[in-house]
Amino acid sequence: MTNEDLIELTKWFSDYCRSFYVFDKEDQKNIYLKEFHTFNVLENITRIAQEEQLSRNYILLAGATALFHDVGRFSQYAKYKTFRDSISVNHGKLGAEILAEKNVLKSLPLNEQELIVNAVKFHNAFAVPALQGPEALLLIKLIRDADKLDIYRVFTEYFETKEEDRPSAVGLGLPDLPECSKEIISCLYDKKLATLSSLKSLNDFKLMQLSWIFDLNFRTSFRLLLERDYINKIAATLPKTEEIVKALQGLEEFAANKLI
Repeated sequence: MTNEDLIELTKWFSDYCRSFYVFDKEDQKNIYLKEFHTFNVLENITRIAQEEQLSRNYILLAGATALFHDVGRFSQYAKYKTFRDSISVNHGKLGAEILAEKNVLKSLPLNEQELIVNAVKFHNAFAVPALQGPEALLLIKLIRDADKLDIYRVFTEYFETKEEDRPSAVGLGLPDLPECSKEIISCLYDKKLATLSSLKSLNDFKLMQLSWIFDLNFRTSFRLLLERDYINKIAATLPKTEEIVKALQGLEEFAANKLI
């Protein structure tokens, strides 16, 4: 893959985004959200790949993967008016289908096409699928980290924004209750991922996001997480119970230890 390839793919992606532009302000706000998110993920994945001293070709492959990781979001929103996969469609699988259907990656060698499509398909899976080759596994881990880091940004900004100004498709339809589920808090103590199916409130969702820290893969990802202060930004919106404060301290220590 070459720099010229990535430039052409970036042009294709921008044109594809524009094909979903509409006059409705709320719909357009949601489209912009995903377009802006994509370019932030591209920046994240490039920084991670560079700092992890990957090859130039692999850095470009990672960039292409970031460009297309959410390509399924646009037709998902156009059809269902939501970004919630559980009530619409799996956007990772849809994105992989779009890349294949439109032959977007035709200028690349077949093995590189397969790596990118595979990473797009599985970037949002609960866990990295088994039986991946080392190159495929590395690309999946890169996009998952880069994506999570920007999702933290999206939601910290969402929580800080007045309700009437929030992008409508970001909401999860969860009640904004004062308490947190014991089951979700336990995941933080046990250092494991919480699941969407176990969420009962918006606070549970915030804790679930924090559990993603246990799924980060690269030292650079942990450094960016701490530099951007996402743990404390999300913590500021949570109840200050002793149990939650202790769990959050454990997250900070876990992340800091990854930099030693």
